[in-house]
Amino acid sequence: MMIFEPKDVQAKLEFDKVIDLLEKEALTPMAAERVRALRPDIDFKKIDLELRETRDYKLALEKNDRFPLQSFPDIRPELRMLEIEGYTLQMESFQGILRILTIVRDIFKYFGAGPKKDIYPKLFDLIRPLSFDEGLIKAINSVFDEKGDLRPDASPDLMRIRKETLQKIRELDGKFRQLVQEYRSKGWLSDAPESFRSGRRVLSVPAEHKRKIRGIIHDESDTGKTAFIEPEAIIEVNNDIFDLEQEEKREIFRILRQLSDTIRPYSTLIGSYLETLVHFDFVQAKARLAVSMRAGMPILKEKPIISIKKGYHPLLYLKNKISGKKTIPFELRLNAENHILVLSGPNAGGKSVAMKSVGLNILMLQSGLLIPVHELSEIGIFKKVFADIGDQQSLDDDLSTYSSRLKNAKAFLEKADPFTLVLVDEMGSGTDPKPGGAIAEAILRQLHRKGVFAVITTHYSNLKVFAFRNSGILNGNMHFDKDSLTPTYELKIGKPGSSYAFEIAEKSGLPKDLIGYARHKTGSETAVDDILIELQREKQEMEEKLRAVTDKEQSLERLIKTYDSLHHELEVKRKRLKLDQKEFELRQTAQANREVEKLVRQLKDEKNLEKAQEIAAKLRTERTEWAKQVDEANSEVIKMEELNAPSASARPMAVGDFVRLRAGGAVGRIDRLRGEKAELSMGGISVTAHLRDLLPAVEPTRHTLGFGSGVEIQRTADFDGKIDLRGMTKEEALRVLEKFIDNALLSNAASLKVLHGKGDGVLRRVVRQKLKEYGHNIANIYHPEQDQGGDGVTIIDLG
Repeated sequence: MMIFEPKDVQAKLEFDKVIDLLEKEALTPMAAERVRALRPDIDFKKIDLELRETRDYKLALEKNDRFPLQSFPDIRPELRMLEIEGYTLQMESFQGILRILTIVRDIFKYFGAGPKKDIYPKLFDLIRPLSFDEGLIKAINSVFDEKGDLRPDASPDLMRIRKETLQKIRELDGKFRQLVQEYRSKGWLSDAPESFRSGRRVLSVPAEHKRKIRGIIHDESDTGKTAFIEPEAIIEVNNDIFDLEQEEKREIFRILRQLSDTIRPYSTLIGSYLETLVHFDFVQAKARLAVSMRAGMPILKEKPIISIKKGYHPLLYLKNKISGKKTIPFELRLNAENHILVLSGPNAGGKSVAMKSVGLNILMLQSGLLIPVHELSEIGIFKKVFADIGDQQSLDDDLSTYSSRLKNAKAFLEKADPFTLVLVDEMGSGTDPKPGGAIAEAILRQLHRKGVFAVITTHYSNLKVFAFRNSGILNGNMHFDKDSLTPTYELKIGKPGSSYAFEIAEKSGLPKDLIGYARHKTGSETAVDDILIELQREKQEMEEKLRAVTDKEQSLERLIKTYDSLHHELEVKRKRLKLDQKEFELRQTAQANREVEKLVRQLKDEKNLEKAQEIAAKLRTERTEWAKQVDEANSEVIKMEELNAPSASARPMAVGDFVRLRAGGAVGRIDRLRGEKAELSMGGISVTAHLRDLLPAVEPTRHTLGFGSGVEIQRTADFDGKIDLRGMTKEEALRVLEKFIDNALLSNAASLKVLHGKGDGVLRRVVRQKLKEYGHNIANIYHPEQDQGGDGVTIIDLG
């Protein structure tokens, strides 16, 4: 957990008031109890997870996407008793369990409908480990109705008992009415003739007539003037009803015991459901508080950093929101290079509020609460928060305010480290300004050396000068309108602020001669602030100019790299175009070769063997020359591409690497390696390629995965699903066919047509052999009808 010095830091930063607001948002006492125990943490993963859960719930609230969470009872005592073998739960306990089960069922249904588990992934993760079966709900509903009463048909015996009881009550009613009518006619009954005593139906009889009616006297009135008699004629029926009522109680107990036995094995699971619902309640409370203060999740970092954009003090924002006032946001960036802010300015200008805003937001964030900052803000994890705020006077320890400040400073210097955030309000105050300012400067110097992050408010000029002279410390001020002499509450980083004491004194109506005397007495001390502000302004201007020059240099360097890259890419495309042209000419040669071979066969038939041999030799020479030119062009392309390939090419390719096809430029991920070949995943399709035809590539963005440039996309759009291999050698056919099929898969072609001729069947077998390498990407292979080419043509349906 986070370490605080002194121990009341959370109260000083008003974190307890945030807890009070959060507790009001809880639906159940269990979640409220968890809120009261909430403390800032230092575990990055835990904090990050809690923030993401809250952000998901907040998103659901903002989208008005009602999450099925309602108030629910604390059933922990019932679950503890249920662990005792043979223990029977009361009827009310089952209603609490049913409530829990119903809410959990609704949550499972919520995530089962549509893409909600993808929209709110961290909320779904809370129930992901759990399973749910409606069997328990059905078991309870088979015993209880919608109002929570025992169902009449909860068991066959209960139905029988209640049916017999109803019959006996009707019989009793009939006999009782007869007796009432008979005895009333004789004047033996009171004005209210009937009543109940000891659970039995009786007659109200005046004392003077009680001996006239045979039966059992159950009671008398306080005055003794009325006796309550159960007539002898209905005693047996009343006894029967009493027996049936006792039998009903025993049957109800048996039903509840049986239901308890049914639920008992699931008590641990139901306990998990309860804990999950409490966690959901805790998250929804944080989300509702976040909505009320327009809070969001900044970028969380493991190491300390404070980069707040459009930040607000959470409590001030809520207060002003209620009163309709505008709250001024602030921006602040502290990092390892600049880690201390010395904040100055007039009283009531907002210095302390700005400082507390930083501290409170960090306490909230590390407690898993969203905070009112822009979501592009960056905040790191702090392990310690030290604060010296407000009146530190202690009667118990016999310490003055200044002594208490020195005691805090000593503890800060002993315990602080680079993971500490230090907040000091009015540093150095409480004693004589000169020694107080000197001691404050020495303390600031030590804090700076320790590398702590700090926000310090002050009026002392020497602290502003120290911040100006030392790198790593920033001056800041709360902007003050000189004309109206009113604070604007805007935090300005880069230059110190003035107290505007004399200006405010003039506005308050103090005599001018009095103020003039004071100005004369301060003399050079007030000039220091003015000079320092001017120096800070000039320094800031120089730093801005330096940043501008640096940005231009970096921009120029990027332009040069872009130019070199484009030039290289253009050269690669030129070489690839040359390669494509040579391959096209090779295919054209193969077409011409078929005509020449036909001529050679004719010459052989005409017995002109010498002429046939001459033509065949010339044909082989030309084919060899074209193939050589293709290989040379291909080598040039490979060499150019390897020059531009990522440095990963220095190691062997592995599963999971991203690669680019030399032919076509498409990018994919290696799913499997088989010898010298790799299976690639490209935009939802699988492609097999030789390792020599692949180049390492960086991981593409989602929308570019599987394709190269716009030119390559156009090429796939113009893909022709027909190829002619006739006249090619086996090696030529394999190379051309592989490129053809790869392009077909990238183009999402449905069907391919390969012309290979009949001959001795060598090229047909080559086609079959190559297609086996593409596995499940090939749905069907067959030959068309004879009039469409028969065995000389292979049709391929792609899967």
